[in-house]
Amino acid sequence: MNTDKLLELAFYTLPALITGGVAYYFFQMFVKNEEKKRHFLLMRENQKHSLPLRLQAYERLALYLERINPAKLLLRVAPLNEDKVAYQNLLIHHIEQEYDHNLAQQIYVTDDCWMMLLKAKNTIIQHIRKTTLDASVPDADKLREKILSDLLQDEPASNVALSFLKSEVSQVLG
Repeated sequence: MNTDKLLELAFYTLPALITGGVAYYFFQMFVKNEEKKRHFLLMRENQKHSLPLRLQAYERLALYLERINPAKLLLRVAPLNEDKVAYQNLLIHHIEQEYDHNLAQQIYVTDDCWMMLLKAKNTIIQHIRKTTLDASVPDADKLREKILSDLLQDEPASNVALSFLKSEVSQVLG
């Protein structure tokens, strides 16, 4: 008789355990889905607030690249005297100063974009220094002319970086 009662108890308990296990599994799935949904909504809300900041950073970096473009830089920053080394230092100082003002923008852009911007800055500075060392450039005015004439032959590094920046902005917006 005990075995009959145990068998009867097993017949009642087994379906209850299976039903309980299935209910627990579905409850766990429901909780995980709700957690993912909340995480998604939170991410979407954060993106809504961070997108204007990112776009503003891209705008500032585009302005920076325009300001260090050698053609615009040379027109904006006139030599103070005839010394070409002093003019080189003045130009580099302006580029570095602009860079320092935009340093915080790197937290809003990708590492690739920031590296491209840094590479453009360093390439422009290197070109200015290399042109200053040219023996055929005697003074600051000739240095200015030589850098501008070199721009007619090669695309400035700032334009290359600006193209990269624009493509990244289109990815952010798209």
